[in-house]
Amino acid sequence: MVKYSALFALAGIVLMGLSLLTDVPVSPLVPIATLTLAAVLYLAREVSAFIRILIALIAGAHALLAALYLVDALGAMPAFMADFTPPVSMPAAAGIFAAVVAGVGRLPVIRQITILTDPYFTSHQIGEVRIWPFPSVRAQERYIGTTILAIVVIMQFALVAISVRLSYWNRDWFNAIQERDAETFWRLLLTVWVMWVVIAVTMAIYQYAIRMTLDMRWRAWLTEHYTARWLSEATQYRMQVFGNQTDNPDQRIQEDVRKFTSLTLSLTLGILSQVSTLVSFSVILWTISADFTFPGTSVEVPGLLFWIALVYAIVATWVTHLIGRPLISLNFLQERYEADFRFSLARMREYAEQVSLLRGEPAERASLGRQFGLIMQNFFRQVSVSKRLIAFTSFYDYSNSVVPYVIAAPFYFAGTIQLGVMTQTAGAFARVEGALSFFINAYQTLAEYKAVVDRLTSFEGSIDRARTAAKKTGEIALLDHDGADLRLDGVVVRLPDGSAIVRANGLSFAPGGSVLLAGPSGTGKSTLFRAISGIWPFGEGAVKRPRGAAIMLLPQRPYLPGGTLRGAVAYPAPEDVYDDAAMIAALEAVRLGHLAPLLAEDRIWAQTLSLGEQQRLAVARALLAKPDWLLLDEATAAMDEPTEEAIYRVLTERLPDTTVVSIGHRSTLNAFHQRRIDMVMGEGGLYEPADVREKAAAE
Repeated sequence: MVKYSALFALAGIVLMGLSLLTDVPVSPLVPIATLTLAAVLYLAREVSAFIRILIALIAGAHALLAALYLVDALGAMPAFMADFTPPVSMPAAAGIFAAVVAGVGRLPVIRQITILTDPYFTSHQIGEVRIWPFPSVRAQERYIGTTILAIVVIMQFALVAISVRLSYWNRDWFNAIQERDAETFWRLLLTVWVMWVVIAVTMAIYQYAIRMTLDMRWRAWLTEHYTARWLSEATQYRMQVFGNQTDNPDQRIQEDVRKFTSLTLSLTLGILSQVSTLVSFSVILWTISADFTFPGTSVEVPGLLFWIALVYAIVATWVTHLIGRPLISLNFLQERYEADFRFSLARMREYAEQVSLLRGEPAERASLGRQFGLIMQNFFRQVSVSKRLIAFTSFYDYSNSVVPYVIAAPFYFAGTIQLGVMTQTAGAFARVEGALSFFINAYQTLAEYKAVVDRLTSFEGSIDRARTAAKKTGEIALLDHDGADLRLDGVVVRLPDGSAIVRANGLSFAPGGSVLLAGPSGTGKSTLFRAISGIWPFGEGAVKRPRGAAIMLLPQRPYLPGGTLRGAVAYPAPEDVYDDAAMIAALEAVRLGHLAPLLAEDRIWAQTLSLGEQQRLAVARALLAKPDWLLLDEATAAMDEPTEEAIYRVLTERLPDTTVVSIGHRSTLNAFHQRRIDMVMGEGGLYEPADVREKAAAE
């Protein structure tokens, strides 16, 4: 940005010299605006990437407008481009607009938005894009996104320029009608109007396609970004441990990301379009009413129609905000209630058997009814606010079709303006007033957008809290060492609030063999396992694991992804890692051979298989993965004792080099393990693992 700032500063100095030292009719407003842009570009180093892109595009528009203005001032403008000579106010307005954008970019609410936009527009990830008729291009995603955004914005500015050109066509056409000039009427219609409309329609179609390309690329990138952050370093588990810090992460990634990219693009283009429309048609409105007098008086008010449109829109915008402000919080709550209800329905489907066995249908209906009741209550609160908002905005919209003519009519009837000028005045007034009323027309969209931004921001915050929470309580270090044993040095396991629950100092597991970790429920056995596996960071001390060793933990309730049985057995590896013969052998080893013909079946296996079958399937995964350390957290609790004995025998035979550490409460488990460790109460009310056999030998 510094280089561009220097170029604009140099251009501003040259233009100022032309204005002050030569006879070239260059208004001082143009060099002042250019120097303003130079300062804005220099200061833009400190704003977000998305705001910098917008400022750069506005600077480019100013450069084009200033160049056209200078060419016209030098008398070198071609005749066919005479209608495109910009008035001095347009390049000047671009400088003001860039300064406003830079200032707005520092507002807290805009910074909140740009925190969400910037990761994509600063991404170094390599992507590939093809826009017909050009060949495919590979580049960093930030360059692809910025280029596509620039193309879309330039097209939007071009569409505004065409609408300005058609405004003048409208004036001349209606003047031809008033003067009964058939030749001019048909010439303007068949040459000027047809040409520009074809160009505008073609450009609008192409712009839509390019914009949708950017929308989907941005959404795909953000979806991958949030999914990666959510599903890394056990963040999704830690967020769950904290409780309801953020509701429905699935909706944040699917629905809110979709709305965020779509609304950000539409609102950004809308604002840029309306600002350029405002500047362009304000000039027309000001020029037409440069010497108008206030109706009923002889008081001349330069730009009278512009001031009327400005006051009219400001008052309406203020009233709209007062009426519609509650929609922001109501939209946020509606998204939350809808997501909660959808989650409960999905959970009901997952636990259909358990609910049926407990005859829990009435309780579930009551719970779903309460949740849907919240949706209805909030919905009708939205309707109540929206009714008042619609009543005002509808009256305002209908008034807009009459007010411009009412304002221009006295001047037409007085013979001050012709019919064509009257229609041009009405059209320009409507465009200026429409641009000033953008806030009114987009209020509900803005309210929805603010709710989406808040939801994504809170999701970001929850992820950050989950990732950094251990810094407040202390963090258990995971270290690799060159030894063969797995040991815990000075480990104290804590809850997220900092409360200590387990002390394990000097606990060591030698390679090979098997160990049973026992003790009463609630003594922290499972939490200790999760600390060893690396997903529970809260505490202090270090877990030292053999370098390069693979650790696998099987919980009491395994996770079975949707899809084919082959994918469920191979999980978390891709389903094509193991051949069918290896999978069938693993299934037969855990007494699930009857499932072998179903490897290609696509089902919800968590609902198809019993918990005991799911646990045996998880053991089949371990047989395929062959980890160095296998942690079983009551992973056989749903099996009958003969099946459990068979499973441990299979583990011993099939995984002779794997160290098996189990948590369990059954006394029968003692026979399957060479060593037993119990959780006992220690100093300070903390449970500590104690080797029972060593203790018994000492006594």
